Amino acid sequence: RMASGAPATVAQAELASLSERDHQKPVVMVVDDSITIRKVTARMLERNNYEVVTAKDGLDAVAQLQEVRPDVMLLDIEMPRMDGFELASHIRGNSDGRDLPIIMISSRTGKKHRDRGRELGVNQFLGKPYQDSELLENIEVLLEDGSLVRISWKAPGANRACTGDEPR
Repeated sequence: RMASGAPATVAQAELASLSERDHQKPVVMVVDDSITIRKVTARMLERNNYEVVTAKDGLDAVAQLQEVRPDVMLLDIEMPRMDGFELASHIRGNSDGRDLPIIMISSRTGKKHRDRGRELGVNQFLGKPYQDSELLENIEVLLEDGSLVRISWKAPGANRACTGDEPR
């Protein structure tokens, strides 16, 4: 923030707006190349009192993470340009994303895919199709487990988007 207290960048203004709009609504980022999955999942989450941000693939998600810090990410594996494994690896390799809860959701439910997700630090793995109640329960558990992480993001100066060129 600038000395006047005003946000210094558009990204900071969006973050401030997102956090000030409703402190009680957790933000869920849905990353899936299927527009149908994104829309259906977003509607279900919004009905259950979540803010939703959607991304069509890993690269789209990386771009949006410059402006929005979700409380939970729902991540498909098979996507063009940057798949779910690559995105999870990117997030876990970035100090700002190390504690972001990630639920990987995929029709690829074999041991190999689950193990790879676990190795990359994915918190939970759900197979498609899944029950809405199962997804909501997993989100709630991760939000409860990560409550200290979420609070730390509301600390002074923490409402900055990481552009990748700041000192770590």
